[in-house]
Amino acid sequence: MKEEKKGGFEFNEKIDCFAYKKLGAHITTHNGVKGTKFAVWAPHAKSVSVITGKTGWNEANGRMELGRKGVWKLFVPDIGEGDVYRFVVNGADGEKRFKSDPYAFYTERRPANASIVYSLKNYKWRDTEYMAKLDGKRVPEKPMAIYEVHLGSWKKDYSKDPDGFLNYRRLAEELSQYVTFMGYTHVELIGICEYPFDGSWGYQVTGFFSPTSRYGSPDDFRYFVDIMHLNGIGVILDWVPAHFPKDEFGLARFDGTPLYESLDPLKAEYPEWGTYAFDHEKVQVQSFLASSAFYWIKEFHIDALRVDAVAAMLYSSFSRARWRPNKYGGHENLESTEFLRQLNYAIRKNTDAYMIAEDSSIIPGITADVTEGGIGFMFKWNMGWMNDTLEYMKKDPLYRKFEHGRLVHAADYAFFERYILVLSHDEVVHLKHSMLEKFPGGIEDKMGSLKALYAFQFTFPGKKLLFMGQDIAEDREWDENREINWSFASDFGHRDIMQCVRNLLGIYSRYSCLYSDTKDPATFEWVSRNDAERNIISYIRRNPWNYEKALLVICNFSPVAYGNYLCGVPEEGLYKRIFSTYDSLPGGGSPGEIGDIPPVVSIERDIDSHPYALPYGLRPFEAVVFEFPQEHAKKKSKKQQEKD
Repeated sequence: MKEEKKGGFEFNEKIDCFAYKKLGAHITTHNGVKGTKFAVWAPHAKSVSVITGKTGWNEANGRMELGRKGVWKLFVPDIGEGDVYRFVVNGADGEKRFKSDPYAFYTERRPANASIVYSLKNYKWRDTEYMAKLDGKRVPEKPMAIYEVHLGSWKKDYSKDPDGFLNYRRLAEELSQYVTFMGYTHVELIGICEYPFDGSWGYQVTGFFSPTSRYGSPDDFRYFVDIMHLNGIGVILDWVPAHFPKDEFGLARFDGTPLYESLDPLKAEYPEWGTYAFDHEKVQVQSFLASSAFYWIKEFHIDALRVDAVAAMLYSSFSRARWRPNKYGGHENLESTEFLRQLNYAIRKNTDAYMIAEDSSIIPGITADVTEGGIGFMFKWNMGWMNDTLEYMKKDPLYRKFEHGRLVHAADYAFFERYILVLSHDEVVHLKHSMLEKFPGGIEDKMGSLKALYAFQFTFPGKKLLFMGQDIAEDREWDENREINWSFASDFGHRDIMQCVRNLLGIYSRYSCLYSDTKDPATFEWVSRNDAERNIISYIRRNPWNYEKALLVICNFSPVAYGNYLCGVPEEGLYKRIFSTYDSLPGGGSPGEIGDIPPVVSIERDIDSHPYALPYGLRPFEAVVFEFPQEHAKKKSKKQQEKD
């Protein structure tokens, strides 16, 4: 990626994707004297000073000069790495405010919030080989199974830290081992951009260029990313360009006027969250956010940014009783949408990174290319699949038949966008119950339902995401103040679910028909979508061109056993069972024993609109996956080639 002198958007030269190299605090030498150059945008301020310990925190000793375009500058000798500083902004409204640097690379650990001078030139990266292999255009063709993590509550150690926080470096070693053991391909990190209030989980950001100091320094975080990459694990960062908190030391009314937020009171806030909304009409705000995105990609080698609250950016009416219509009278936020479009275009054009939309809107084209009229995200969270599937699974199996339409509806739109199927932190927070406790019945029924759900998730079209603790069936709601109940990893029932997820992750990565399905309806075929009475669905996952390495999936979401269940199949032959939710139980067969499980022979029987049937003794809450007969798949492929 090359730094453009005129910015990152070739069609909008006013936006600067590398503003972080000019604004903020930069260690330098001026006229032979070592020190730090400070620069801050505050166009309406009456005066601005930088204060530090070495200048006695004296405002008069750090008066800044107003330069072009509202940027105040000052070189301060003898200020270097580790020195703490603030800006004193005498605002247009007559109020004096002590502000953190919007472009600070490092910030004091909460509850302190001053900025810290930090150099980005010292870390020596080791992930050269990983970075060289990145190919942004091929991302949709590859497996993506994401482990969503809140580092502060993944594990704790109170012997090292009063809050129990582990350093980024220790987290890197332990988390990479776990992710590798399980078979996830990516980690997605919650709450890395600095934030003051733990209870916001990092979604009310005050440091858009600062890795939170809860877990160490910026170079400690670089080490974390480095170790992940050395283990072949991609790193996704949650990023929040929609809004920011009202804390006095932050961006709010930065120069005594609404600067980063809108002057229009109908656009300036999100009342539901108690936050200010970014004014995406201002080119300087666009530069601030665009340069934040490029900063994480370029300086920290982040693979992707998961953009929070995209719907809030797309709709002016989001979370507002009164809102400002656009020039056409609608509630679509045209300026924010255009900003997202331009930023996606710039990232995709200049890097191998990409952005993921956490989006609940019904606006089409979220993942369509900008050049084709889309908004340009690489992927979109499939909130519809998540909501409908969980509503189905929460019901008693006796009544699930009445919600069957919810379960199968996602297939009707599965290829409209490039989706990620998510069971995220939002589904296990306060009052929403843990995944395990969402289901009715006794513990065996709960665990059976959970394993069947995971089998459905990992074999249905779309990339995958699980939040930490879900793969060991954590029985408590997530609380950012306590760690996962890791003792469950040694408990028989919970260990069974952990092994089930591990098996699914292995199958997902081995069979291309499960991950190279993006926007291609030919990779999914229903066998039976209407068996509501028995709570059973079945479908085929295949490569578009033939049935070679195709898979048949059967999911029984009821506590009833069907001793001679017949499932329609298009090909005769021997079907090898490669997965069952019973595999990790005694007598169920483990991944190492799969080769010893006799294949199932198809019989001639016209069922489910197919000429053959596969007989199988379907157990309660069992989800099972079969590999198609390979000799017939190859013959079919040859016939298809002749036909073509």
